[in-house]
Amino acid sequence: MEKSKKFIMLSPKNRTVYNFRGDLLKKIKAEGYAVTVIGPNTDNLDKILALGVRFKEIKMNKNGLNPFADLKYIADLRKFFKEERPDVILSYTSKPVIYGSIAAKLAGIKNINAMITGAGYAFTAKTAKARAVNVIMRILYKIGLSCADNVIFQNKDDLEDFIKYKLTRPERCNVVSGSGVNMDRFSDRVYPDKCTFFMLSRALKSKGVREYLEACAIIKKRYADKVRLMYLGAVEQMQDSLPKEEFEPYIKNGIIEYFGETDDVRPYYNMTSVFVLPSYREGTPRTVLEAMAMGKPIITADTPGCRETVTDGYNGFLVPVKNPGALADKMGYFIEHPEKITEMGYNSYKLCKDRFEVNKVNSQMCKIMNI
Repeated sequence: MEKSKKFIMLSPKNRTVYNFRGDLLKKIKAEGYAVTVIGPNTDNLDKILALGVRFKEIKMNKNGLNPFADLKYIADLRKFFKEERPDVILSYTSKPVIYGSIAAKLAGIKNINAMITGAGYAFTAKTAKARAVNVIMRILYKIGLSCADNVIFQNKDDLEDFIKYKLTRPERCNVVSGSGVNMDRFSDRVYPDKCTFFMLSRALKSKGVREYLEACAIIKKRYADKVRLMYLGAVEQMQDSLPKEEFEPYIKNGIIEYFGETDDVRPYYNMTSVFVLPSYREGTPRTVLEAMAMGKPIITADTPGCRETVTDGYNGFLVPVKNPGALADKMGYFIEHPEKITEMGYNSYKLCKDRFEVNKVNSQMCKIMNI
């Protein structure tokens, strides 16, 4: 009997494994691979194991800047890789990509794949600290990606920037249409009676949360009870987080309805007329793809990753980054032209089905990884 090939995925956060990569892992399993997921802790472990995969905890501080902790992460990964001898490795987000690729190369692994799911805070923020982190990150990316056989991007802008800064070589680069979305799971296409805007993201400045809140204040002043404004996302303790005290006046004054994290966002999309994400930069935003699958028009920023999801005026609008006034104007357009919600929403669904359906994306991924 032929021995199963081995596939290992490195993840920065367990929730993203089953939410964003579950269908990919199932496809790889169906191709005859024994699949192991490496995560930084045992949060939500039951949901990962339900995918029919093995799990290995290797501790990692996702946002920490401690070089000794990072060196230990590399050493622990290398040890596990040498024990397991996987045929294929896939990592995503900065630390797993950089340190996972280095560890895999040191362990002699022959098929190393690194997925860039967005350029991240260090590439978008303008503070002195962020600029310093940016310099360090570019050096680390250059080292890490030199160890990868394939570098997979989710939009052409990121690919072009990484080549421009000589962080990787063009012949190693590939582009896929985001993480894809399971259109059987995100299948409802219903609309509320009242025009309702919804933003779903972590509460990070670089996601455009501050701009959304300011736009919501403008809209509430203009349209009062004709509109409903919702936000869902965790307030995290990291360098790019929007302080909780900035949220409180918007909640207290009845401008937005705030919801914490949830394992099933579909009911919130069902309450939505138009989905909003004024992010400064993305890979390809999964929340936007989910909203598109469920037939929602999109308002997003004209920035890398985000602009991949919208044909301006067809399935929504692109607005200038960091411009709450322009964002409010496009939100107002849907309040004043409610017939455009279902029209542009259907166009979102068609665009999603054509470009971002998960089976199409996963086939691209497997071809790149030679699975």
